Amino acid sequence: MADGLGALVTLPRTARARMALVEAVGELGSISAAAKKVGLSYKAAWDAIQAVNNLFESPLVSASPGGRSGGAAQVTEQGHAVLGAFRRVEAQMDAALARLDADTLDLFWSLGMRTSARNALRGEITSITGGAVNAEVTLRLADGLEIVSVITQHSVEDLGLVVGAPAIALVKASFILLAKGEGLRTSARNQIAGVVASREDGAVNSDIRLDIGGGKTLSAVITLESARALEIAVGDKLTALIKAPHVILAVE
Repeated sequence: MADGLGALVTLPRTARARMALVEAVGELGSISAAAKKVGLSYKAAWDAIQAVNNLFESPLVSASPGGRSGGAAQVTEQGHAVLGAFRRVEAQMDAALARLDADTLDLFWSLGMRTSARNALRGEITSITGGAVNAEVTLRLADGLEIVSVITQHSVEDLGLVVGAPAIALVKASFILLAKGEGLRTSARNQIAGVVASREDGAVNSDIRLDIGGGKTLSAVITLESARALEIAVGDKLTALIKAPHVILAVE
């Protein structure tokens, strides 16, 4: 790979930082201890772990929040496999990049993608229903867990989307509505059940993280007034409502 064009694309700093965190968790057995080692706050480390877990079929780190005093955490078999593969690719890319001049490096670094979407969920395309203008694309995130996106037919063709291919669903936290109760009737195409894993209140908004199963989480930002009105607490069962056009698809 070091001699191929693929080796010219550098690994993003975010990816390196997340793998360093996973590696530290494996060494120390605690997210809080790992956070200190890599220079992150506990919240930032926990968010990073959840983001990584959302991008793979099964979690890379198995953990339960234990607060700043720490909770038990361990790197899973999948996590060790991914970490090992990442380090091998990293070494090959670093060796290739060391042979490039500054202008060439700038060219390839500029191709890196960053997004403001809080939720990035990797899955496999299970169906594509085409229309005259738009298409409905269903992504399987885990067993029994799907998310539907409505995008243009042009986007389907431009991204090369086909059934069986991987894709990443991007959803801004502010696009997610939360509801309590069963038997909801709503126009939102996606109704994803979950359990409140955490709630953090600010002066105006509340950041609610839902455990939606399969090692996946969703983060929603709602008003503090709404969080109080719903009496949201850790352990509550909620439903995340997401309109299909609000789900953006990305491919690697």
